[in-house]
Amino acid sequence: MKRRLLLLSPAILLWACGKSAPANVAAMVNGRAITYAELDKLYETNFGGANDPPGGPASQQSARQGDPRGGAPAGGPGDDQIVFQRMQVLRTLIDNEIMLQRAEREGLLAADADVEAKFAELRAPYTQEEFQQQLNSRKMTAEDLKTQLRRELSVEKLINKETTSHITITDGEITEFYNANKSNFNRAEPMIHMAQILVTPQPDPNVRNLKNDKAQDESQARKKIDRLYQLLQQGEDFGMLAQNYSEDTNSVQAGGDLGFIGESALEKANADLRKAVMALQPGQITQVIASPEGFRILKVLSREPAGQRDLNDPAVQQTIRETLTNRKDQLLKEAFYETARNEAKVVNYFAQTILADRDKK
Repeated sequence: MKRRLLLLSPAILLWACGKSAPANVAAMVNGRAITYAELDKLYETNFGGANDPPGGPASQQSARQGDPRGGAPAGGPGDDQIVFQRMQVLRTLIDNEIMLQRAEREGLLAADADVEAKFAELRAPYTQEEFQQQLNSRKMTAEDLKTQLRRELSVEKLINKETTSHITITDGEITEFYNANKSNFNRAEPMIHMAQILVTPQPDPNVRNLKNDKAQDESQARKKIDRLYQLLQQGEDFGMLAQNYSEDTNSVQAGGDLGFIGESALEKANADLRKAVMALQPGQITQVIASPEGFRILKVLSREPAGQRDLNDPAVQQTIRETLTNRKDQLLKEAFYETARNEAKVVNYFAQTILADRDKK
């Protein structure tokens, strides 16, 4: 499930005021603690390598002291940016905890069998040594990963029950959308509807895939893209894998969807890339393609000839249906998160410490 980092509501910030912070606790959600150790671990997954390692001794010491700066040297270059990034990570942890508690209350926690099956799926493409290296690079144990998977699977079940399962698109809505956007279905040249999964050798802090999974170097990037290619060959959904693992900031939220690209644009692309794409039929994927940005897998979703497409065209109706479904899905999820957040009692000691530090200066 995909979540963007959102600003805390005034109610949450007010709740934080006046509360003394328990040792090592960054925030409380309905009485359940989120520790600085958890914050450091997720921070390193998202931003590790750019600054002093937040999971290292300096960070652990500062966390014990309640210092929101983590391992950053006070007053040093980029110090405020590091604090802001840690605030963003904590907001994600708070949202995740709110959703997990709701899943618990509604009896939607993932079963052990589901967790073990997902764990085995992630483990399958690697040797034991390679898999352990993947865990080590994220400073995780196998049990840490299983705990994360249980959370993710539980929240996915909750979101599907509360939002996705309630979405319906009527024929009238499809017709209305077509009439309002008719020019968008008039192609000046043959077009190819494409999607991609991109893995880069340098982790980008702006990338927010659902698994918070980013390769740290070229070797990890190659192994990651090869694993994703194997999963696609086994029948895994391209869009879901893109949302979970792709490192393309422009398309990850849309499941890798790049939209329609004119054949003339491919003329300017890498010759190997153009050749690979032009040989594909709708539904097929390329092999792994190396590029200056990293490694990518492309999928042709559909092809459209030049000219005006009619509403009766099944491809047009499917495109509109998917667009409207995605819009409703995003709206319902946003509303569900806001409602759940409003009902939660959140004490953000991290934010409180930052304001207290301001008053001392």
